[in-house]
Amino acid sequence: MKKILVIHGPNLNLLGQREKDVYGQTTLEEINQQLQDFAKGQDVVLNIVQSNHEGDLVDRIGDAKNDGFAAILINPAAYTHTSVAIRDALLAVGLPAVEVHLSNIYAREDFRHKSLVAPVVCGQISGFGIKSYLLGLQALIGIIKV
Repeated sequence: MKKILVIHGPNLNLLGQREKDVYGQTTLEEINQQLQDFAKGQDVVLNIVQSNHEGDLVDRIGDAKNDGFAAILINPAAYTHTSVAIRDALLAVGLPAVEVHLSNIYAREDFRHKSLVAPVVCGQISGFGIKSYLLGLQALIGIIKV
């Protein structure tokens, strides 16, 4: 059974409470449950983490291969646009990764239009709410089962 690391970045613990017009009413716990439900029938195990701290996320990514993960599903949230460290950790670990976002980052403020992560992942899915996560997970499963 393959293991996938799911990473939620800063402030995603506030989903369902913050900017509902942008992120909707779905909570992080509900997203995690839907991901787990989808994974059950796919012969994969998810390890889901959330942190508001860049170094924690970098450590998790850096340890992923040694911890037996086959792939990473990541919503770097605000770090998408600012974190060279997360970008470099994804590149260094060499695992297939997919970047996801609930909102369409290209339809928002100009500073959100640039992802530092996108060039080092297999692909990016944004703008479909929780379906961004499910589509990203589905893509990763397809990649690691090949």
